[in-house]
Amino acid sequence: MPAKRLKEFLDSHNIKYVTISHSRAFTAQETATSAHIPGKELAKTVVVKMDGKMAMAVLPASSKVDFDLLKKVTGSSKIEIASEKEFKDIFPECEVGAMPPFGNLYGMEVFVAKTLTEDREIAFNAGSHRELVKLAYKDFEQLVKPKVITFSVERK
Repeated sequence: MPAKRLKEFLDSHNIKYVTISHSRAFTAQETATSAHIPGKELAKTVVVKMDGKMAMAVLPASSKVDFDLLKKVTGSSKIEIASEKEFKDIFPECEVGAMPPFGNLYGMEVFVAKTLTEDREIAFNAGSHRELVKLAYKDFEQLVKPKVITFSVERK
């Protein structure tokens, strides 16, 4: 079952979604393979510190964050990946590293890679390393109101 906070939020907004169970996977690419979802449709959540403030960078599993580009487009002077130790308490109902890209539920700003907006549907970790939620991208955008910017590059 998806993280309680996420499930209640989606249900309270009458959002249509499906949950997808898969074998335990820890990297976004492993998860995409395990769940039989194209890497470009699996949204991975990277928790970053932007000038010391936690934020979410959400991008396709098949891509990686270009930190120089993210710094440039956000006007931040320093951006780094937050350590699991730094963010694990923010997501108490989630397994470490399996938080959903709903920063609005956790008081975090959300930045979405422009390439992800090209997908009709996206899937993402729902709080565990064994389950995904899949929904229409437009519903995600309406609920989260992320800042859509260009900050990712395809993995080679």
